[in-house]
Amino acid sequence: MDFTAYEKLKNTIDKLSDKLEKKHKKHMKCKAGCDLCCMDYSIFPIEFFSIVEALNKQEDKPKINTGNDESSCIFLNNHTCEIYTERPTICRTHGLPLLYMNEENGWELSACELNFNEFDMEEFSEENTFPQDKFNSKLFLLNKEFIAKNKLTDYSEFDLIPIKELVNHIKI
Repeated sequence: MDFTAYEKLKNTIDKLSDKLEKKHKKHMKCKAGCDLCCMDYSIFPIEFFSIVEALNKQEDKPKINTGNDESSCIFLNNHTCEIYTERPTICRTHGLPLLYMNEENGWELSACELNFNEFDMEEFSEENTFPQDKFNSKLFLLNKEFIAKNKLTDYSEFDLIPIKELVNHIKI
């Protein structure tokens, strides 16, 4: 399976995320050990199978945490992400101020409750927030193309796969 376009999108997301982290460094409380956002999210098949391929190539396999509650990520061990390098898009942007369109077609801002607690929300703009919808749209289109190209008949472009399902696809 070819993940070139997805890898390019991940790199673009990482560059923007790094830029925003630097811009907001005095407000960002994210650091090793902070894991409030490490949940069992569901992700697009393109992300899922990219992670499967990458983890199956690694010699050091991630440790699975079966002791976490159902809503926590099974790859969270001792407040550390076991798949950090390969983590999905949603995990790459957590903690940043996210700008997205709400159900009423108005712009909404989402920011971690631990970050930006001493920040005037009026100071957020398109230049200092992550445009979540823009990247989610690109990811959706890449996923749709990926499903068609790889003839993944078990999935539609709207299907999401829980991260915990990775356990059934990686060789541990």
